[in-house]
Amino acid sequence: MALAFYFSPSAAMSADTYDECIKRLKKAGAGHPRGRVYHAAIKNGDAVNVFDVWTTQAAFDAFGKTLMPILQGLGVDPGQPRVMDVHNVIVAPARKTTARKAATRPAARKRRSRPRSKR
Repeated sequence: MALAFYFSPSAAMSADTYDECIKRLKKAGAGHPRGRVYHAAIKNGDAVNVFDVWTTQAAFDAFGKTLMPILQGLGVDPGQPRVMDVHNVIVAPARKTTARKAATRPAARKRRSRPRSKR
């Protein structure tokens, strides 16, 4: 069962601090961690809160080994997240693509090599 995590840091995390955290996660190879299904940074006034959906607690815990030192380095105390079971997820249906008619071009003519005449 998927789990939802909602972080509302005890001391407000600014958008600049959040952006720096994301840069550091990408640099550490954790920009798209295994097991994270969805991520949203939510502005609440000047503060940024985070909402994630993870496939399992174990996947989230593994990501925490990279995330927590980065947050500590930025002086962010994420506090304890609210953890909830995901009951249902609704996503927009994929857009139907129309098959484009292949553009037809006349077959390219082979050029015969002709010796250049010397003038």
